[in-house]
Amino acid sequence: MSAPSFNAPSFHPLTIRDCRRETADTVSLLFDVPPELAERYRFVQGQHLTLKTIINGEEARRSYSICSGVDEGELRVAVKRVEGGLFSNHANDALAPGMVIDVMTPMGRFTTPLDPTAARRYVAFAAGSGITPILSIIKTVLAREPHSQFLLIYGNRAVSSIIFREELEDLKNRHMGRLAIHHLLSREPEEAGLLSGRIGADLVRDLCAGQLDAASVDAAFLCGPQAMVEEVRDALAAAGTPAERIHLELFGTSADRRPPAPAKAATDGVADGPADGATIAILQDGKRREFTLAYDGDTILDAAHRHGADLPYSCKSGVCCTCRAKIREGKVSMAENYSLEPWEVEAGYVLTCQSRPLTERVVIDFDAP
Repeated sequence: MSAPSFNAPSFHPLTIRDCRRETADTVSLLFDVPPELAERYRFVQGQHLTLKTIINGEEARRSYSICSGVDEGELRVAVKRVEGGLFSNHANDALAPGMVIDVMTPMGRFTTPLDPTAARRYVAFAAGSGITPILSIIKTVLAREPHSQFLLIYGNRAVSSIIFREELEDLKNRHMGRLAIHHLLSREPEEAGLLSGRIGADLVRDLCAGQLDAASVDAAFLCGPQAMVEEVRDALAAAGTPAERIHLELFGTSADRRPPAPAKAATDGVADGPADGATIAILQDGKRREFTLAYDGDTILDAAHRHGADLPYSCKSGVCCTCRAKIREGKVSMAENYSLEPWEVEAGYVLTCQSRPLTERVVIDFDAP
């Protein structure tokens, strides 16, 4: 299955058709997509949407993964309440059917192309709300690759916190022999009838000593907190899963975390420009905008917004990849990168929410595919 052709990300007002309570602290939102926008909101399994609204007089935007299968004919995301979370609490307490919210067109590369003739072996490790993109991937794989098999390891605190529990059980029952699911609970005794413990390297090693042949895994999808994801990734790689077959998506980082300002003598060299700052040129929608930015000042994304540019962004944590752009001239330092592939970095792509200038002039292209 091919991904949708490149279009610059853009927001459109969509009406909420349904708000469904998935658990006590998780709601899923179903959006109405008008026919004229259907192509723009066509998505690939594993992608996410960025939602934008005004809360307490200020703009707030967050990314949430699509939980629908590609062939289900709906666009739905799940939002789990986070303690102190501005947007997640608003979504769980205030959003209702009939309300209109700004929704960015689908983005994300937490996916792999599918082949209806293939007989592949997939494995996924998810924790908590990390099941959301995994559910979309599972449903789409089972529908579009009838000869493929899927193993899901899903960790939660308790039975009551298992998001999409009934839907997952229904999928397992409808695809007997093709979908296996193992639930792990960290705060409930084994009497619950499910396994206890947490997802980590020891669990991966136990699986690889039994039912999971790591070397034969065609695609592994890991979604959850950073520590879990990195531990599982390393354990799978050590057991023989090729690194290029392991796909990562993180959650749990603060949307307001600001990347630290680098010292003048950054690891890739002293800034090659005047002391007062660099000239930044932003290319977007065929237009050019220029401004001056101190080497140890704001990130390029934040500075561009201060100068009137409406650039795409969501998490500002280096996770969602919404602010991805290509360096056409100059150099930057990137504080964090949890979403760009190595080939993208090599090709000159950066996350502008994490980038600051290192040279006297930097030209950044948001129109690059």
